[in-house]
Amino acid sequence: MTPAGWLPAALNGGWTYRDRMEARASGLSVSGFYAGRYRHSAQQEWQRRLAAGEIERNGQRLLADVALGAGDRLAWHRPPWLEGAVPARWAVVHDDGDLLVIDKPSGLPVLPAGGWLEHTVLRLLERRHQGDAAGLPRPVHRLGRFTSGLLVCARRPATRAWLSRQLRESTAGALPLGGEPSGCRKLYRALLVPGRLPLAPGESLVITTPIGRRDHPQLGQLWCAADGSQSGDLAASSLLTLLEREAAADLVQVAIASGRPHQIRIHCAALGAPLLGDPLYRPGGLAEASARPGDGGYRLQAWRLELTCPDGGRLELEAPLALGSCGPAPALAAGAA
Repeated sequence: MTPAGWLPAALNGGWTYRDRMEARASGLSVSGFYAGRYRHSAQQEWQRRLAAGEIERNGQRLLADVALGAGDRLAWHRPPWLEGAVPARWAVVHDDGDLLVIDKPSGLPVLPAGGWLEHTVLRLLERRHQGDAAGLPRPVHRLGRFTSGLLVCARRPATRAWLSRQLRESTAGALPLGGEPSGCRKLYRALLVPGRLPLAPGESLVITTPIGRRDHPQLGQLWCAADGSQSGDLAASSLLTLLEREAAADLVQVAIASGRPHQIRIHCAALGAPLLGDPLYRPGGLAEASARPGDGGYRLQAWRLELTCPDGGRLELEAPLALGSCGPAPALAAGAA
């Protein structure tokens, strides 16, 4: 039985993945290309999909594993698949008729990706607001599936573009940690494996561990803590403050000044204090071979958001603390985080 407020597991309508061959892919077999492009399936599985008639080249269905040429267009018609049950109820934190901010529950994907198509915030918004005179609210940014908290959406395209730019600039690495008072400021809270931070409650430290792609047996490569030695390694900066220390978990607050993939999870793990229950990132910030980014269990919340409105006003929003293991944290002065 699915809990109240949840979407039950259900088949979706399938999806078509489209790719165009670059010159460097010329000569690869269809199954070889797909095995390298989508590493979740071995080459033998792609050969089975070819035999089932799921793949087209230049609009023609393929039944043989032919060689590809530069410019070829491939389409994999993925059959309907079962999407798991997800929480589908959220609280509205702010709604002015254009800007909509919701408190996204942990476990609900924001946008279609991977194994999720219909059971997402985007599809739920489309269904719930279809026909609204003000237009459909659409997410402006992403939160990880198991990250809860403030998710910004907007109805007007101009508002989405403005918000997207402000959110992007706040994590471009050019602003001081936490952002300027006149810009955007995002604060997260998380539960960490207890007793591993070199901090007392109320103390802070800056984490500047680079983040880069490293080899992963299931996915080919995955974002992890890096040392800056490879050309693709990205500078990253987070400010972590220890709020509470308990036997079960440490409650921390994190302000990010760069928007890198899985930044908070990686940076906390790089300190030797991974997010409590995180199956992917181990102490040091490298990834477990048997886990994937979408695996849940960790506690991370987009807790506070400050935005400058188009009219120059200031919007400051908070989500109720909902991380579970620790009680409410003591309030901090505005400059402390």
